[in-house]
Amino acid sequence: MFKTALTLVEKLASRWTDSRSGGAPVRCGDFVTIRPKHVMTHDNTGAVIPKFKQIGATRIADPSQPVFAIDHDIQNITPENLGKYAKIASFAREHGIDHYPAGTGISHQVMVEQGYVTPGSMVVGSDSHSNLYGALCALGTPVVRTDAACLWATGTTWWQVPPVARVTLRGALQSGVTGKDVIVTLCGFFNRDEVLNHAVEFGGEGVAGLSVSARMSISNMTTEWGALAGVFPFDEVLREYLLERADYFTEGRRPGTRAAHSKGSYSRGDVTAWWNDRHTLAADPHAAYAAELELDLSTVIPHVSGPNDVKVMSSLPEIESRRVTIAKAWLMSCVNARLEDIAEAAAVVAGKRVAAGVEFFIAPASAEVQAQAERLGYWSALLECGAKPLPPGCGTCIGLGAGLIQAGEVGISSTNRNFKGRMGDPGGQVYLGSPAVVAASAIAGFICAPTKFVATSPRASVKQTSRLNGAPETLVDASESVGRGNPTEATVQVIAGFPPIMRGRVLFMNKDNMNTDGIFAGKHTYNDKMTPSEQALVVFENYDPAFADNAHSGDIVVSGLNFGTGSSREQAATALKHFGIPCVIAATFSETYKRNAFNNGFVVFECPGLVTYLRARFAGSTEPTVLAPEIEIDYARSTVRLGSESFTFSPLSPVAQELVVAGGAAELVMRGLAK
Repeated sequence: MFKTALTLVEKLASRWTDSRSGGAPVRCGDFVTIRPKHVMTHDNTGAVIPKFKQIGATRIADPSQPVFAIDHDIQNITPENLGKYAKIASFAREHGIDHYPAGTGISHQVMVEQGYVTPGSMVVGSDSHSNLYGALCALGTPVVRTDAACLWATGTTWWQVPPVARVTLRGALQSGVTGKDVIVTLCGFFNRDEVLNHAVEFGGEGVAGLSVSARMSISNMTTEWGALAGVFPFDEVLREYLLERADYFTEGRRPGTRAAHSKGSYSRGDVTAWWNDRHTLAADPHAAYAAELELDLSTVIPHVSGPNDVKVMSSLPEIESRRVTIAKAWLMSCVNARLEDIAEAAAVVAGKRVAAGVEFFIAPASAEVQAQAERLGYWSALLECGAKPLPPGCGTCIGLGAGLIQAGEVGISSTNRNFKGRMGDPGGQVYLGSPAVVAASAIAGFICAPTKFVATSPRASVKQTSRLNGAPETLVDASESVGRGNPTEATVQVIAGFPPIMRGRVLFMNKDNMNTDGIFAGKHTYNDKMTPSEQALVVFENYDPAFADNAHSGDIVVSGLNFGTGSSREQAATALKHFGIPCVIAATFSETYKRNAFNNGFVVFECPGLVTYLRARFAGSTEPTVLAPEIEIDYARSTVRLGSESFTFSPLSPVAQELVVAGGAAELVMRGLAK
């Protein structure tokens, strides 16, 4: 007999599980084959196409499923990049795929604007900020490039239903406080991996006071919080938003703003049908959650994250007192460049000028947003204050195009990430804040808010958590992962072709939240001409520029909590493989990084005891990378030996071993297609 109390995430996952036998609902921890409504790829479509062809596929399994939305390197007008974009457009025409060219907008905004994301749907994207789709009561989550190629070829991919955390929002926001302030507060206050690799469900009476735009900001940055999804309920606020969009679809739009054969859009009748069935889009009473957190929205005041760290926050009153001088300000990105954000910034700068010595860059989330902002006078207000416009795309957020941070400069950004070196020179410092804070800081010349707030601490609490937030060795995960089963000292089966024993020097990086920009810089991500050996040469350049000179093939990287947080770029795993690193060991991993690793045949596993030991042994070291003695990994016994010390890890599952032996998921799919 099945348990009947399901979380919303479990209900949504059950809807999109392919051929679930007996109609059984899926539960947290289950490995399932999903057939999502849509899969989005952006500039990385150019890298997915050859993967698709390499696995032997010749046709798209379901042409209505993929959506291409070009947004990352759109300021690059070199013949090489324009040629790549032309090949993407040609591939879309050949296979009947919806394609939104450069200039349409940021991919996630396009997916929502153009009607691909609907309540109850599952929409995945080959981008880590696909969490944003949860604002519309959808299950939005990232996949990786290999997954995208497999989805094109078969319509399905594997997924593990994550543990689910419930975040209850109480009260109402003060005037001048935004959704960005809410998620920055959550990231900074609950910063000990309380929701790492969880899906987050937001609820409580405070949700009703949040616009859909604010919800999109919050869902978007659940990625930076460490979550795999951030889902809001289907309520009156969302219903009104959907009805407004339905009218937009009915009335038509300017030529060229939609794909030629769009599979998006919906009608008022669709919205009414979803609304009448909304009871199926809510968690059951008494559903079990792995973690329960609570935040009183009335106690939230503007905060900024940083510098160069999403999970370190300062209240505006505190940072204002320090008068942190800035050289650059950015209003852009998929988290904060919608009409509501631009309107807030325009109100702040009206009749004023950007401070001397400050460059203020603005880019809308989409061409539609810019057209609306121009019609309402918001865009002109920003231009008149001295802001410099950029096209609707990612650009500076990922370190591409104009306006990059320079060594020695400080900037304030409305983007979702401020990792060291991501937005330009690693010697620059970037803070994150709301659009109003960014605009006010650009005018003042130092980080500040347009309104004065009294310094208070947010009222927040943890009701329960699956993670015992202390020393790394006490961390508990609520579900198995593809990379591990349950801790054991018993001998486990090692499949043919997988090495039972591995030895190598340890390169110890005593750092939590090692992000993908630190492993493989964003500026290289869309350079499809980089050879594997060239990728290997730039590994860890933003974290430790001397790594490539000091490391050797065969060395084993060991690091702290949440290794691989950030982007879903596959090179953060494959470049290490190309260097000759046989595996990475960490206290915990970002599940997206782990997915990238095993999908590309690269071994990663968690051994928090080893990390704790190395931290104690090298406690006084200030070097980014410390050379430690050789270790021996016994995969049959699931142990790591370092001298006389021995540490147990959870065994690699047969699925993980099979992926490594095969060389990755694409190879397995190719074999299946050949059969």
